[in-house]
Amino acid sequence: MAMYPSSYRNQCSNTSTRNLVDMQRVLLVTRLLLGVLPLLVAACALQDKPAGAAAQHGSLGSHEQARLAPEPETGSSHGLPGEKVAIGQTAMAVTANPYATRAARAVLRGGGSAIDAAIAAQMVLGLVEPQSSGIGGGGFLMYWDAAQQKLYSYDGRETAPLAATESLFVDPEGGGRMDFGKALIGGRSVGVPGLLRMLNMAHNAHGAQRWQDLFAPAIKLADEGFKVSPRLALLVAKVPALKARAPMRDYLHPGGRALAAGDTLLNPDYAQTLKTIASEGADAMYAGPIADNFVATVNRDPNPGALSVYDMLVYRAVQREPLCRKVFDYRVCGMGLPSSGASTVLSILGMLESLQLQASHEPSQLAVADDPSIAHRFIEASRLAFADRNYYLGDSDFVDVPLAGLLDAGYLQRRAQLVEPARRLPAVSHGKPVGGAARAMAEPLELASTTHLVIVDAAGNIASMTTSIESAFGSRLMADGYILNNQLTDFSFLANDAQGDLLANRVQGGKRPLSSMSPLIVFNSSAEPVLALGSPGGKSIIGFVARVLYETLSESRELAQAIAAPHIIDNGKALYVEPGIDQQVLQALRELGHSPNARPQTSGISAVQRSASGWLGVADPRREGTAAGY
Repeated sequence: MAMYPSSYRNQCSNTSTRNLVDMQRVLLVTRLLLGVLPLLVAACALQDKPAGAAAQHGSLGSHEQARLAPEPETGSSHGLPGEKVAIGQTAMAVTANPYATRAARAVLRGGGSAIDAAIAAQMVLGLVEPQSSGIGGGGFLMYWDAAQQKLYSYDGRETAPLAATESLFVDPEGGGRMDFGKALIGGRSVGVPGLLRMLNMAHNAHGAQRWQDLFAPAIKLADEGFKVSPRLALLVAKVPALKARAPMRDYLHPGGRALAAGDTLLNPDYAQTLKTIASEGADAMYAGPIADNFVATVNRDPNPGALSVYDMLVYRAVQREPLCRKVFDYRVCGMGLPSSGASTVLSILGMLESLQLQASHEPSQLAVADDPSIAHRFIEASRLAFADRNYYLGDSDFVDVPLAGLLDAGYLQRRAQLVEPARRLPAVSHGKPVGGAARAMAEPLELASTTHLVIVDAAGNIASMTTSIESAFGSRLMADGYILNNQLTDFSFLANDAQGDLLANRVQGGKRPLSSMSPLIVFNSSAEPVLALGSPGGKSIIGFVARVLYETLSESRELAQAIAAPHIIDNGKALYVEPGIDQQVLQALRELGHSPNARPQTSGISAVQRSASGWLGVADPRREGTAAGY
């Protein structure tokens, strides 16, 4: 298959009128599919320029309460450099926000490496997209070092305080599972943040520019102000609990009025925090005034946690072995545990590959949502993969996980043979891979507020990074200009099931909660990296990424088309489909026994693909992300 769209084969500097029309056509199809705002298509050599002025205006009005607020569907904004689809002969940056894309590309143009640009972009994202990620949270990073021809994976996942116990989210009155709202808001849900330790570790290994210089774009924006995006404004209006704590209320509801799109927002506290971290290094986050204030904010809250300055001091990021498997003649690599993303994506793809062999399926260039038989196989493979995920997976530093057995070709073939072509399986359960010990089934709740970026530098180094504070606006706590995570709610709330069996993802002191973040890098048969991608979206990340990979690797679809195509998500409890899927397909799925529920799926896929002219960057049209290269 062609790993790049045929309409993007000419070099950027010589883009023909026909190729520009092709780019417009792809974007038009994207917009029609998703019903989001139109955007202008620009040539590849985009020039950096300041954001245009925008007048302040009133509140967006009342919205229904959304305690578990998903990210809204918006589209691009600001008029900053970058579009949904971009081509770069030399380098490429795709992030969730135009300000961050601009910062990343500036670092790349200045000779920075992929990790340098990723750090600069992430610091900006913590300012302009504070609901999704930041230094108060954590993440995972896949990094391809072109000079060494080696793939690295870095784990910056948050940890539970050492004093945390299995009863952290047990209702003290009834003894059962604590109400999620009570668990979420406040210090109880806050884990030790890992993002800066992870970025520092990766920068020490792969950085080209000085650490302190990478914070300058975010510091400047925080000091001088940035334009509030429609997505940030919508979420501020949708989440009443933001008013519950003074720092968050004062920042996002200044003068009692919710921020509106186009408002200019400054964050001098964040600027000062970044200045300290820039000059003193990542250690400033884990010892000293910043760490002390983080701990105090958690423990003095009306819903306190049990965090200590020692927890901060001893936190370490971990360099782990990448998790790789060959599927559809490509080698797909991602994070190992405590991320369940790569293993579950690989399970889905492995079963689909086996099912296609059984059905003598040939590449059709169809989307999963275009063909009921393909959709049926995708749904059933997802259900089976999630059954294994929820039963076996947890932090492998604390529990034994049969990961090799779960990804064994023979095991996945046996799982795939359970799929019936003419009907939905009435029920699915976990399998029995080699090394799989009996334990309890868990169904942790993982919310959809995260961010993903992909950076490729001039040397061919690649950073594919997903970061998060978990829920939209995390724990609703702020300290020193940034938001604190609520990642501990990714643990199972109870330690045992009804039979008394222990859950793999139960709370334990120092443990990292299971995650669905799925930063991936794909290699061809010549061991060249040809595609890097990931997405926000909670547990749905796995389905978002698996579908796009299936359509590009197996069905030979163009990347932009695959990202824009409708999602079909089944995490084992319910089937969700994006509005707009053909009614005949939906009826066929119903006849197979499925019960599709129409619901917008606000993925935020960022992807970069190798092309004949260099690199193709694609940002998901469902959100505000942009791509920009040179």
